[in-house]
Amino acid sequence: MSEYFFESIEKTLETYIPDVELKEIKRILYGKELRKLTLPQTALDAALERNFLLQGYVFAAASEELRAPRVVRVGLIQNKIVLPTDAPVLDQITALHKRVGEIVEVAAICGVNIVCFQEAWTMPFAFCTREREPWTEFAESAENGFTTRFCQELAKKYNMVIVSPILERDEIHGGTLWNTAVVVSNSGTVLGKSRKNHIPRVGDFNEASYYMEGNTGHRVFQTQFGKIAVNICYGRHHPLNWLMYSMHGAEIIFNPSATVGDLSYVTAPDGSRSPGLSRTQDGLLIAELDLNLNRQIADKWNFKMTGRFDLYAKELTKAIQHDFKPNVVKE
Repeated sequence: MSEYFFESIEKTLETYIPDVELKEIKRILYGKELRKLTLPQTALDAALERNFLLQGYVFAAASEELRAPRVVRVGLIQNKIVLPTDAPVLDQITALHKRVGEIVEVAAICGVNIVCFQEAWTMPFAFCTREREPWTEFAESAENGFTTRFCQELAKKYNMVIVSPILERDEIHGGTLWNTAVVVSNSGTVLGKSRKNHIPRVGDFNEASYYMEGNTGHRVFQTQFGKIAVNICYGRHHPLNWLMYSMHGAEIIFNPSATVGDLSYVTAPDGSRSPGLSRTQDGLLIAELDLNLNRQIADKWNFKMTGRFDLYAKELTKAIQHDFKPNVVKE
């Protein structure tokens, strides 16, 4: 008796749904059909040899008379740990550097401008254990730690912006731990860091046993390829979190997560999205984005104009007070 193996939603749909119905199902699930990105054969061969998935899609915008297309390629990397969790800490980190580095090399062949790694990518997601050792030993300085220096070299080598989410050790403030994304410019300079705004108190993640909510607010990083922000993992469940990154001018918002199951995908402001990668294999998902689509969709829906932010600002200010009285009308 064989055990059923679920690789991805897309694979299951393509296996069991006839083509005509499949096209309509994908339209409902994913929005407009995306054109597949033509990738260099050398990149496809390298991905096959190095045993990771490689996919690419194009998110186009309408042509405009006064603005040229603002095309940027982003890459998302998902990966398993390489060594057993009882291997020496430095060996585990070094092995992950090597694995992710060889995927970044393929991203460079594909012309990727900005690449984002997964949450706490240099370690197992061990916070569920609530154990201190050896897991806190994976924490590093965001400014000059082992991993940041590694990313700086990659960024300079490939002319690529790198978003590197790590477990941060803040030595200036008593060695406090944070869940932090380090943003490295394509020049190799550390642009800055963005800490996780929302920490889950659901399930058995137990992250609050190690670090608390971040204190960097909603930072947006001006890069050569556009303004980017990093909404780490659980923050995606909080609509105001997305809104505030947008209010600060973010054109691309990354959501690095330590999770399982068909969650590596790209979504456009018109609601369309790419297929996801496999839920069991390492992979690189590339998306070619025309950033002009941001304003085009904003002009269509007028969410900023009709948002009534002044109204909600006043009501939220009242709602967070200890003596708040809900506006309930009774007979």
